[in-house]
Amino acid sequence: IEHFPAEEEIEVQFLLGVQRKEMKPSIKIGVNVFVIRDGKLLLGKRKNAHGQGMWGLPGGHLEYGEKLHETAFRELREETGLSANEMRFIGVANNVRDTDEEHYLQIGFQAEGVRGEPALCEPERCEKWDWWVLDKLPQEIFPPHRGLLELFRHRTAYA
Repeated sequence: IEHFPAEEEIEVQFLLGVQRKEMKPSIKIGVNVFVIRDGKLLLGKRKNAHGQGMWGLPGGHLEYGEKLHETAFRELREETGLSANEMRFIGVANNVRDTDEEHYLQIGFQAEGVRGEPALCEPERCEKWDWWVLDKLPQEIFPPHRGLLELFRHRTAYA
């Protein structure tokens, strides 16, 4: 029997169908968009998903091969029907949910030059869109977005 160094041995075992150690959970990346109009922030009331009944920013998951700002443009269009001229980086919030062992990096962008009116493009996931005065946001903010909102309010880049 030929002996392999540890790294190659693991690879050979994997190729032969031998079970490998369980992988550590991965970190997911959410990309969220701040849409401000007349001093008000656009928020959607979530439904049929984690945080149902809470208010959150338009956004979603970074897809493989996508650039962060591309995700922001895509998610804004898919969820609200809105388009924008550019996305300005706001910051990163590190969210670890102990209850279900999920770990997210939430990335925030502010949409500039927004065109159109918000529409319910994903009615199975969002009950409605509403505009909120920045210093009078609802109490029921989707927890993963709270850090980004604090970054936005305090003009810092990381939470």
